[in-house]
Amino acid sequence: MQNRKTLKGLLVVSAIAAIFTTAGVQAQKPTSDAQNINTAQTGSSAQLSAGDEKALKDMAQANINEIAAARIALNKAQSSEVKAFAQKMVADHGAALSKVQTVAQQKGVALPTEPDAMHKAMATKLEEQSGDAFDKLYMENAGTKDHQMVLSKLQSDASNIKDADVKALADAHTPVVEQHLKAAQQLSMHPDKSADK
Repeated sequence: MQNRKTLKGLLVVSAIAAIFTTAGVQAQKPTSDAQNINTAQTGSSAQLSAGDEKALKDMAQANINEIAAARIALNKAQSSEVKAFAQKMVADHGAALSKVQTVAQQKGVALPTEPDAMHKAMATKLEEQSGDAFDKLYMENAGTKDHQMVLSKLQSDASNIKDADVKALADAHTPVVEQHLKAAQQLSMHPDKSADK
């Protein structure tokens, strides 16, 4: 019986000590959290200009749009060349999106998470097509037009970018988009290879 009382007493004392220790830590924590938040804000998103934030969002949106269209093409494309192009779009734009998301998270920038309205409408049109008509529509829009538009946007955004991390992303993005555009244009010049067989 004596042991039980001693054990209960020790537990009560331990619990009280834990409460005071936790309360002391809690009392100190808000100041350090507030300091961390202030440091994070001044060290990241507060330093991003409107142009930097726009560039990050534009890059994310472009990658999301390309991945969504390419996934449709992987299921619906007739030409093996178009399917290979779509697979490259998923891989390249997926890797690029991951890098953009990492930088955006560090900078405290919320990014889009789905295709924009124009590309949702295009997805609907793509879903309605099949065979050569699908391949042609996909390559004209997601292949050529989108990459021309993204390249133009990257170049115009680049003139406003001040943040080194965002600039590095845009600089890395540009040659990949140029390469995709060139590949799409070459594929679009010979769209009916598989149809002639």
